[in-house]
Amino acid sequence: MFDSLSEVQISTLLDVFYTRVRADPELGPVFGRAIADDEWPAHIANIQDFWSAVMLKSGRYKGNPFQAHKEVEGISPDLFGRWLALFDAACRETLPQELAAEMHGRAARIADSLKAGLFFRPVAPI
Repeated sequence: MFDSLSEVQISTLLDVFYTRVRADPELGPVFGRAIADDEWPAHIANIQDFWSAVMLKSGRYKGNPFQAHKEVEGISPDLFGRWLALFDAACRETLPQELAAEMHGRAARIADSLKAGLFFRPVAPI
């Protein structure tokens, strides 16, 4: 289905998106505490692998998104809405309409899963 999506398009989307994230008054400080300036190229490469695996089934991503986000200082359920709004805008700006909608839909499902896993896990009975 995503034969028309390319690694270049994913890279362009991520560049636009993370430029906005880093400048955002709500998200920027959270990302700034989690990712040092000199670590951004490696972070972007890892996220490129993630989206390549999600959208193109490349199998390149080998990380654990829950573990990666578990220790982020300042992350909260409320920030996911802002993250999704910026991601949606970047998708619509950089991708054809159908691909933008699919990428944003996948991002929304991933965000819901992360929120549930990070913040809303039921406590095990004693």
